Amino acid sequence: MKKFTYKTSGVDIAKANIFVKAIGADVKKTQSAAVLHREGAFGGLFALDNKKYKNPVLVSSTDGVGTKLLLAQSMGVHDTVGIDLVAMNVNDILCVGAQPLFFLDYIACGRLDPKVLKDVVKGIANGCRQSGCSLIGGETAEMPGMYKPNEYDLAGFAVGIVEKSGIIDGRKIKAGDRVIGLPSSGLHSNGFSLVRKVLSRAELKKHAKELLAPTKIYVDEVQAILSKFSVKGMAHVTGGAFYDKLTKVLPKGLCFAIDKASWVPPKIFPLLQKKGRIADSEMYRTFNMGIGYAVVVSQKDINGISTFLKKKNIKFYEIGKVVKDNKRKIIL
Repeated sequence: MKKFTYKTSGVDIAKANIFVKAIGADVKKTQSAAVLHREGAFGGLFALDNKKYKNPVLVSSTDGVGTKLLLAQSMGVHDTVGIDLVAMNVNDILCVGAQPLFFLDYIACGRLDPKVLKDVVKGIANGCRQSGCSLIGGETAEMPGMYKPNEYDLAGFAVGIVEKSGIIDGRKIKAGDRVIGLPSSGLHSNGFSLVRKVLSRAELKKHAKELLAPTKIYVDEVQAILSKFSVKGMAHVTGGAFYDKLTKVLPKGLCFAIDKASWVPPKIFPLLQKKGRIADSEMYRTFNMGIGYAVVVSQKDINGISTFLKKKNIKFYEIGKVVKDNKRKIIL
């Protein structure tokens, strides 16, 4: 009678343990002094700095990379999707003015391939270093039958902190305020289901470098602005883009008037629009169109902020303003 083991059923615990040790160096490079190391602990430990905040508020986010993973896996590119994973989470908590503290990842796969997953974690660690947050834990789940042998999926979890009085939620936005757009690094991690419908396999391969460019992390730019100026609202331009994500911060009765001529979208966007015969409204609802992050500031501060950003060599565009409108949330 045949004997079964967990390994013969497709789950190799020994290989998983070797993998965890192999990624140890990359993980350790991300960790600040606030990370506490305790042998045998079943959770990541992070000590808050009680002296820095009077009324600290923790801010959390969870997200994935979407079907961009399918393209990355088909092209054999695994060292950038980890950056995407971190970016999709830390850029979100950044929108309320939070400083990222720590990050956790979840990797699910059909069969554990140490080389591939080491590249993935290398990207996650890279993203954590870029955003100044510590990678304090994660889970790698080998699930044959749930995923094909060469498939994997990613999820990330970020936690940040903000002073309660410094929470940015858009409630102070008023007519006349200006919108500053920070450029994206490309498509970031949204719209790939449409991209894969529009472009052929050969076209996906041809434009793979641009399509797989990792999502930009905006922590440095935004914290530089927050250190000098009052910000009324911020938006991470992801799924839903201009129509849903940008307008999320608007109080009732107000509308964003966006000037599409104020920046030039990267070439990949008009290529997709022409190839797929996609309407403008669909493009600006699905893709970031070259603006990955938006900051709403008072009209009186726009000149000072513009001068400051230029001195810091931070690229930006003044893309619009806030107007009164009881029916619409955005004019494009």
